[in-house]
Amino acid sequence: MIKALREQFNANFTQEKYQHFLNLIEEGFGEAPTFRVCETPIFIPKELRKKLFDACEHINDVITHPDFNEAAKSAIKLPDLLVPNEDHHPLFLQYDFGICEGEDGELIPQLIELQGFPSLYFFQHLLAGCYREAFDIPAHVNHLFNGLNNETYLDLLREVIVGDQHPENVILLEIEPEKQHTRIDFWGVYKLLGIKILCLSKLKREGKELYYFDHDGKRVTVKRIFNRVIFDELLRRKDLFREFNMTEEVDVEWAGHPNWFMKISKYTMPSLDSPFVPKTYFLNEIETYPEDLENYVLKPLFSFSGEGVKFHVKKEDLEAIDNPEDYILQHKAKYAYAIQTSNPNEPSKVEIRMMMIWKQGWDRPKLVNNLVRLTKGEMVGVKYNKDKDWVGASVAFFEQD
Repeated sequence: MIKALREQFNANFTQEKYQHFLNLIEEGFGEAPTFRVCETPIFIPKELRKKLFDACEHINDVITHPDFNEAAKSAIKLPDLLVPNEDHHPLFLQYDFGICEGEDGELIPQLIELQGFPSLYFFQHLLAGCYREAFDIPAHVNHLFNGLNNETYLDLLREVIVGDQHPENVILLEIEPEKQHTRIDFWGVYKLLGIKILCLSKLKREGKELYYFDHDGKRVTVKRIFNRVIFDELLRRKDLFREFNMTEEVDVEWAGHPNWFMKISKYTMPSLDSPFVPKTYFLNEIETYPEDLENYVLKPLFSFSGEGVKFHVKKEDLEAIDNPEDYILQHKAKYAYAIQTSNPNEPSKVEIRMMMIWKQGWDRPKLVNNLVRLTKGEMVGVKYNKDKDWVGASVAFFEQD
């Protein structure tokens, strides 16, 4: 997107550099990612940076409105999904934008989905550093925002995740973390913050106290939880033994309260009115289906990683749904083939996640980092990009003022 940097990167790219880059990632957190990492970062010019920032602020205007929290309560449809001691606003926010071509031919961001749940804050930082080292990325572009540098970024993460607690009393909570595709990020949390990575099945409860046993068998009280448990997965795991169901009243602080996973999600999209947000409707509120259904995508409200999304929608698909209140119909964002790759006849499309933190005491969320996925298929998932190169996980370097 920054033409000079793209041409320079492509001209200097070699498979040897790419392999060195992959080796650096594996060395960084002690394991190679289980997902494909792209050969290239992307380079965002000032004009597109401004549009992405403006798009985030449009959405933040809704999220920060005094009435938002009350209105979002209806997203939690079942009482047994309501976790006590919710904070006043989410700690982590992610907005995913497809990079599309506007009517004037310029690139514009279009919101694909959003979530009030932590993303790969540690892996993305490692990834950017490895791109810099392996490919000699120039200093005038950066992956971090709001004046953050390598040191202050990690300090901020430590502050919002560990807080005032001792690291041994803070855990990252997941379901079988060693089996998760995003586990490389967990190892980064452990390496950089020194907190325990714990499966929900290993968390013990006695009254209102939560605790775990360390490697020496010592009982350790849990005072703060960096939550990475996704309720969609938890509801499916009837086989998972647990003493703590996450909905009991306990003496613990949440670094990312679980309720925000549902309260800020695809459920939020119909309430967003912005040139950066495709028109989105709750399926049960549509009186007459659009005649151009081929220009829409059907999404379940609370699926993760694109599960259950239907890209080619027909009227009979909509009529067959028994629970239309749990679906949205969203106008398709038509991604631009924005990234010139090593194969000049096969450019890549881009989706960029703008990653935010909303610390207690701040009036609004602040951008801190980003995540990029490149695709040559219809969607960004692995099954749409089989046998493709210059696709997968990446990061954006933004042109600075």
